[in-house]
Amino acid sequence: MTRRGDFGKEDMPLKARLDACRRCDLWANATQGVAGRGPARAGIMLVGEQPGDEEDLAGEPFVGPAGRLLAKALSEAGIEPARVYVTNAVKHFKWEPRGKRRIHKTPAQQEVVACETWLRGELERLRPGVVVALGATALRALSSDAGPVGKSRGETLRTDEGLPLIATWHPSALLRARDDSVTKMRAEAVEDLRRAASLAADSAG
Repeated sequence: MTRRGDFGKEDMPLKARLDACRRCDLWANATQGVAGRGPARAGIMLVGEQPGDEEDLAGEPFVGPAGRLLAKALSEAGIEPARVYVTNAVKHFKWEPRGKRRIHKTPAQQEVVACETWLRGELERLRPGVVVALGATALRALSSDAGPVGKSRGETLRTDEGLPLIATWHPSALLRARDDSVTKMRAEAVEDLRRAASLAADSAG
């Protein structure tokens, strides 16, 4: 069983350690653990909720519809997607069957806490200039003091480690949004990403 502190061990690749993780039961129905992806010195770290169906099968974060929308929003914000580090608060896909489809199910708080060792390890190793929480689950995982995303947007928060933190909508929420709100939410997400880029640039000096 993996324990707190295992993130930094070098005798086993991170992907293998995630696959061996038994800190909660999500591994049992997932295809594999999904590690973060991006440059080791990324100024911006994006944190989502959990892998989706396509991510679970591919073993890569943000490769499905939400990932494609995120890449578009990053580009609109003037950020090259390949230059950011992307990961999730929970590393295994939680789902429920609906016919032949696997439908996303929000992780329980105890599952988020069980996965904390991996997220904290990423933050410690990368020390990004700014962290962007994509959605409520990521925001709660990163900051125990944060409120709802809608009320936290526009502020510069702090992770529990003291890193600058920006809250914004998860791209999957934009995919689900009604026609009368989606344009506004997408514009807000791009605005939040631009603020993150500015903070990262200031941090880099």
